[in-house]
Amino acid sequence: MGDRILKTMVRALLPLFLLLAACGSAPVAPPPDRLFNDHLFHAPSERIVPDDIFAVSDAMKRFVRTEIGGPLHGGGIQHRFAEALYTKGELRLEYESVRTRNAAEAFDARTGNCLSLVIMTAALAKEIGLPVRYQRVYVDDTWSRSGDVYFSIGHVNLSLGRRQIDGGFGHNDSDMLTIDFLPPRDLRGVRTQELEEQTIAAMYMNNRAAESFTRGQLDDAYWWARAAIEKDPGFVGAYNTLGVIYRRHGNAKEAEQVLAGALEREPANTHVMSNLIPVLDGLGRVAESRNLALKLEQLEPNPPFSFFNRGLAALERSDFTAARDLFAREIDRAPYNHEFHYWLAVAHAGLGDRERARKELVTALETSSTTNDRAMYAAKLDRIKASQAR
Repeated sequence: MGDRILKTMVRALLPLFLLLAACGSAPVAPPPDRLFNDHLFHAPSERIVPDDIFAVSDAMKRFVRTEIGGPLHGGGIQHRFAEALYTKGELRLEYESVRTRNAAEAFDARTGNCLSLVIMTAALAKEIGLPVRYQRVYVDDTWSRSGDVYFSIGHVNLSLGRRQIDGGFGHNDSDMLTIDFLPPRDLRGVRTQELEEQTIAAMYMNNRAAESFTRGQLDDAYWWARAAIEKDPGFVGAYNTLGVIYRRHGNAKEAEQVLAGALEREPANTHVMSNLIPVLDGLGRVAESRNLALKLEQLEPNPPFSFFNRGLAALERSDFTAARDLFAREIDRAPYNHEFHYWLAVAHAGLGDRERARKELVTALETSSTTNDRAMYAAKLDRIKASQAR
């Protein structure tokens, strides 16, 4: 899985990999055109073509021909394919959360977040002719943030079936080989939910919308979110993203319309509630906002980052013991967030416990997802080691 530090006035939640649509559910009606307001935004600065997401490049085709080895038939094709992807020296992949890449981009870069890697793997598998099944994996979502934007990051993986010509039975579970980008210990006994490819594509476009949003490119963000909704009208995460885009763009009425519609689809969606509350406030609908806030508090009394923000406040008043305990509580429910481990290290350092500070910095380094973060934590670790050597 995977993909910043002061409490802000806005809690704007943009779920990146929040997979809510289920395979085999009743058909979802297309979104009404009134949700889209193209005249408010300039044209996008890049191509937004859904067919590009899973497109196989010439380099990917050469990889299939030359790197898998042996004739493309027989019962071992799934395993040969997986080994060719992940064996050192052939195609090495690591988690990187800065940008969600399409199949060809992830292949060229040899890196990508879990959604990028799923898309790339699926595109290559289909080039061989292997049946593909996508799944949401119900592990605890990871949270990160950029400024006043909070991201909920879920997790997906995929399973590869055997081809009929190889004596397989398509999507029969006994014939499926699951490929995942989490350590195996994290997946024992977890529940999964099958997803349609259109939902995976919508998640990709929703990610691109969120990434454009954080860069301040609201025009691009709008068009990516719009495309995500059109691709899968049942994917509520994209409506939430569109609502946040409208609000940041200064279109409160449009934001309310989209977010209220999303809440009708999923009445207990706390992400949508969190974004709708300040919109209602801004429109002067204070009573509605308060009622919704009470409902949200009942559903989520300790929202993501709440212990963390209280920990930061404790640090500001030099209460390192309280900060340590609050950061530890946040880590208990989000153990892979590097930022939490970093600030726990700061609290330990404030208490004079350099060894525990060092251990938390090591964990922050191991769980960080960008080159800049890794460089920062490595530099801080070097300073601790230097001070301990004196």
